[in-house]
Amino acid sequence: MEVPIICIANTTTHTHNYTTESIMKNDKSNDVLHVVMFPFFAFGHISPFVQLANKLSSHGVKVSFFTASGNASRVKSMLNSAPTTHIVPLTLPQVEGLPPGAESTAELTPVTAELLKVGLDLMQPQIKTLLSHLKPHFVLFDFAQEWLPKMAVELGIKTVFYSVFVALSTAFLTCPARVPETKKYPSLEDMKKPPPGFPHTSVTSVRTFEARDFLYIFKSFHGGPTVYDRVLSGLKGCSAILAKTCSQMEGPYIEYVKAQFNKPVFLVGPVVPDPPCGKLEERWSSWLNKFEAGTVIYCSFGSETFLKDEQIKELALGLEQTGLPFFLVLNFPANVDFSAELNRALPKGFMERVKEKGIIHSGWVQQQHILAHTSVGCYVCHAGFSSVIEALVNDCQVVMLPQKGDQFLNAKLVSGDMKAGVEVNRRDEDGYFGKEDIKEAVEMVMVEIDKQPGKLIRENQKKWKEFLLNKDIQCKFIEDLLHEMMAMAKVSST
Repeated sequence: MEVPIICIANTTTHTHNYTTESIMKNDKSNDVLHVVMFPFFAFGHISPFVQLANKLSSHGVKVSFFTASGNASRVKSMLNSAPTTHIVPLTLPQVEGLPPGAESTAELTPVTAELLKVGLDLMQPQIKTLLSHLKPHFVLFDFAQEWLPKMAVELGIKTVFYSVFVALSTAFLTCPARVPETKKYPSLEDMKKPPPGFPHTSVTSVRTFEARDFLYIFKSFHGGPTVYDRVLSGLKGCSAILAKTCSQMEGPYIEYVKAQFNKPVFLVGPVVPDPPCGKLEERWSSWLNKFEAGTVIYCSFGSETFLKDEQIKELALGLEQTGLPFFLVLNFPANVDFSAELNRALPKGFMERVKEKGIIHSGWVQQQHILAHTSVGCYVCHAGFSSVIEALVNDCQVVMLPQKGDQFLNAKLVSGDMKAGVEVNRRDEDGYFGKEDIKEAVEMVMVEIDKQPGKLIRENQKKWKEFLLNKDIQCKFIEDLLHEMMAMAKVSST
């Protein structure tokens, strides 16, 4: 049956918090699609789930959003207010070594963050109780909850593994072909090469330091399953796979994933964020207003990426040597003195030299507002795919300096297949980059705009911007996803 779906504006009623008691009274309605969103407790995962929840709720889908209670207020601020959207706060069990009240990776070191997975595994009885009373049609879950598909089957609920990574990451790192039947995990040399049957694309190998970082997914922490085993079990056990991508960007990798898992693969598209609300702070807008259109470099690596002193030094010097104005955001672990850190990392006299056209800031800023400012023309980032999308839709050239995991593959997709950005050159063994590497990458897209490859990158950037800002195309991704989910859940339109 054809399901009429219209892209509508978001409602303005209140987002509700569920208590266990109110959930007990909830009844499943067969004519309204009801989904539970259950991301891992990291805001790099929570944010894509929130973005998708907002898209679904705007089409009348009932959304129950699971998150640790300590994250609920922040999640609420991110969700669009809708009468059909509810936050379900979860109780994270006490885990030895996990600081009380720490309920997301933003509050933890990489080592202690592994304990969140231990806590998550201990939540299975709580999750089963909630799901048995909520009775949603679907649970959209993340990489760490590999136990969820089996639980959901027992309750008659369908599951969708929502991968917040590009399809290239799944194809290169976490498909069955990556580990042979012998269950012998790959070596460093193995990880430099794609798995058997991998499509012929620009991605033919990765560098030594990238392959070394990828080996993390084969490590077990606190006696738990490896990331690879969690992901593979979740992907094999789910009813369908949902990818935050589209065939226009990743056709070959999507087809490879379909062949590897032999199950439905739904596509939600790149999930373009809504334009930001409100105005840019006066202190930043007045500074940016001093410069010509498209000349400022904005540089940020996200709230959970901390550069080493040597990296800060080379990055800052490279930005200075471009001769262009720059806005550099650096973040540090909690309880680190920002001024002392800069004094140690930056060369003597640097701040004085750049005071007229350089800002170095630590902490949260209105990134979307800054990228949308007319004077900003380049975004130097860690190649998180949401960051790349933000740059493209705001007509900013993308210069990528990936730091870990999927970011390395995002950079290869954008610079290689899409040809819409440039990756900073780095040393094969350890990933070292110097100020000259930063300068060269920025100048390719900001200075040498009439030469190849900078000219081609700029042309492709414009094409992708038009594609991403085409509301009909982006709305159709959600329409098609809803058609697929309604058909699978046997939900009729009203």
